[in-house]
Amino acid sequence: MHAPGFLGSFHRMSEHGYESGRLNLPFVGISTFGKRPYVEDWSKIDADVAVLGAPFDFGTQWRAGARFGPRAVREASTLFSFGHAGAYDHEDDATYLGGDVRIVDVGDADIVHTDTITSHANIKTGVEAILNAGALPVIIGGDHSVNIPCIEAFAGRGDIHILQIDAHLDFVDERHGVTRGHGNPMRRAAENDYVTGLTQLGIRNVSSTAKEGYADARTMGSTILSVRQVRKAGVAGALASVPKGARVYVTIDIDAFCPSIAPGTGTPSHGGFLYYEVLELLQAVARSHEVVGIDLVEVAPDYDPTGSTAILAAQILLNFLGFIFHERNTAS
Repeated sequence: MHAPGFLGSFHRMSEHGYESGRLNLPFVGISTFGKRPYVEDWSKIDADVAVLGAPFDFGTQWRAGARFGPRAVREASTLFSFGHAGAYDHEDDATYLGGDVRIVDVGDADIVHTDTITSHANIKTGVEAILNAGALPVIIGGDHSVNIPCIEAFAGRGDIHILQIDAHLDFVDERHGVTRGHGNPMRRAAENDYVTGLTQLGIRNVSSTAKEGYADARTMGSTILSVRQVRKAGVAGALASVPKGARVYVTIDIDAFCPSIAPGTGTPSHGGFLYYEVLELLQAVARSHEVVGIDLVEVAPDYDPTGSTAILAAQILLNFLGFIFHERNTAS
């Protein structure tokens, strides 16, 4: 008696792209990023985008917990698992991340507890595998120190400019012998000859970097704007320091956002960006430049029982990927 109803349901689902006959709702199944296919063997990545987790938080100076960021962001991302139909945005009159954009989840880099060097090396290996496969690497942290091996993976692959969206400058050279913590990544990045400059947006309040670090950053090619300065300059003004034609790596610290919408982080800083401010910056850079890598870091889900910080992180990443590949497809 149930067969006709099931077949009718299957027929309706098929019309909307559910050829398997399964609804596969967000709360069903394994939480890969966006419910995209999982690729365990890094030598067999065949995709436009590969998502790598970097659950490392031994670089934090105060509150730990970002090691659980990749898991939380993946779970949150299932809310936006649109299947093959993509996501239609009526404001832009565009469908983003349709079936022509191949996204895979390659799992996590292996982390060895308390061993920064080995853990960072494993993250670098993962990013290199993604780049060798010709895919766009998207890394979910973890604390911001995971950016160090991500940038190191770009050695020998051409020049890049780094766009950082963050509350903190992260330009500490060395403190108490620590050179690869979450206060060091932008300094370590600037030391690479293939990093031609940095645009650092959202920097505000009491920073992890002393005054001399700001001077060093500017000397080494950084443009630094606070949230208020970005608002005054506007999107075009804020991105004016990104050279025309530059290949851009984007690093997003979730504490760039106001903790009123992103409390789940180890070092919250009031006065941060709101959602659309960052979204408009990302859409603008996707329109004007080739984006060659992305990381999003410092989501510490245990400080946000509502889960809204992880949802924000997932939504930002998916929207940014949508913008990037919409522009690529439009240009081709």
